[in-house]
Amino acid sequence: MILEIENLKTYYKIEKGVVKANDGISLSIKENEVVGLAGESGCGKSTLIRTIIRLVPQSAQVTADKMNFMDQDILAMPEKDFREKILWQGIALVPQSAMNALNPVYRVGDQCTEAISAHTDYDKAECEQIVKRLFDTVGLQAGMMKAYPHEFSGGMRQRAMIAMSLLLSPALVIMDEPTTGLDVLVQERILRNIKEIRQKSESAVSILLITHDISVIAEMSDRIGIMYAGRLMESAESMELFNEPYHPYTLGLKNAFPSIKALDRELISIPGSPPNLIEDIPGCLFAFRCPFVIPECEKTRPPDLEIKPGHMVHCIRTDHVEEFRKLAGDKKTWQSSRSAT
Repeated sequence: MILEIENLKTYYKIEKGVVKANDGISLSIKENEVVGLAGESGCGKSTLIRTIIRLVPQSAQVTADKMNFMDQDILAMPEKDFREKILWQGIALVPQSAMNALNPVYRVGDQCTEAISAHTDYDKAECEQIVKRLFDTVGLQAGMMKAYPHEFSGGMRQRAMIAMSLLLSPALVIMDEPTTGLDVLVQERILRNIKEIRQKSESAVSILLITHDISVIAEMSDRIGIMYAGRLMESAESMELFNEPYHPYTLGLKNAFPSIKALDRELISIPGSPPNLIEDIPGCLFAFRCPFVIPECEKTRPPDLEIKPGHMVHCIRTDHVEEFRKLAGDKKTWQSSRSAT
């Protein structure tokens, strides 16, 4: 097991109260596995990333029953040890905005070699050889090492960031919206590059893929988790999640994305907006938008039920899933929810 997280809570204190950005998340990633996390904007995906790599502000309150990376407690680890032993060498990040992540007045190749030299004893020539090899792997010419970020296209910058994340052969690479803002052809190349890198890599590379695009998740992931309002609503193997979804929110997300098998199908959006995470909501956070809500949903926080081995659902009405699946494809079902009225 590469990463094990149990009951993670990341709270932010603000003037109006406490924002429960992550509220009891449990997640695990195995060796050489791709785990995708999908959900609406503001559901806590980015906070989860920042918590794992310890970039949340000092004012944040972070607690967890377990937060281990390769059997090391990274939550209790001193900051200096974490930055020297875990970052880059163990866990690397491909940030959402590649242009903002690169120093605009610093050559891209120099930024890469600096990351290597900061964590190893390699000389300049050895660092450059590593960068050249990885540039070639992601489809960039070695000569681009001397270029500045503004000389790169959006797709080239994204590939450069992927190369940077692999400089020290980390066991886990976190990718935050790696294809956002790119046209579909560049997206396809980026995803193909990621697959090829994993196949060519001498060591196992696990990936935590964060996105709101279910099509990207389906293309890349072995397992998928669906996040909503700071909680993990459902998680399962990719094919099982798409073929046998249990949570109403997962059913709603499926309706909102086009299918190549049913081109004439009307897309159905989920009415309403996620709840205010400052409020103390005792029951299911999706209850207000859920067309299948009953009074008990508003009073009781759903437990994490393991429906099948490896398939977790955060819902108390899993016994009615067959009925939900039939009704979820009808637009009128969602128009009848309280958030639509």
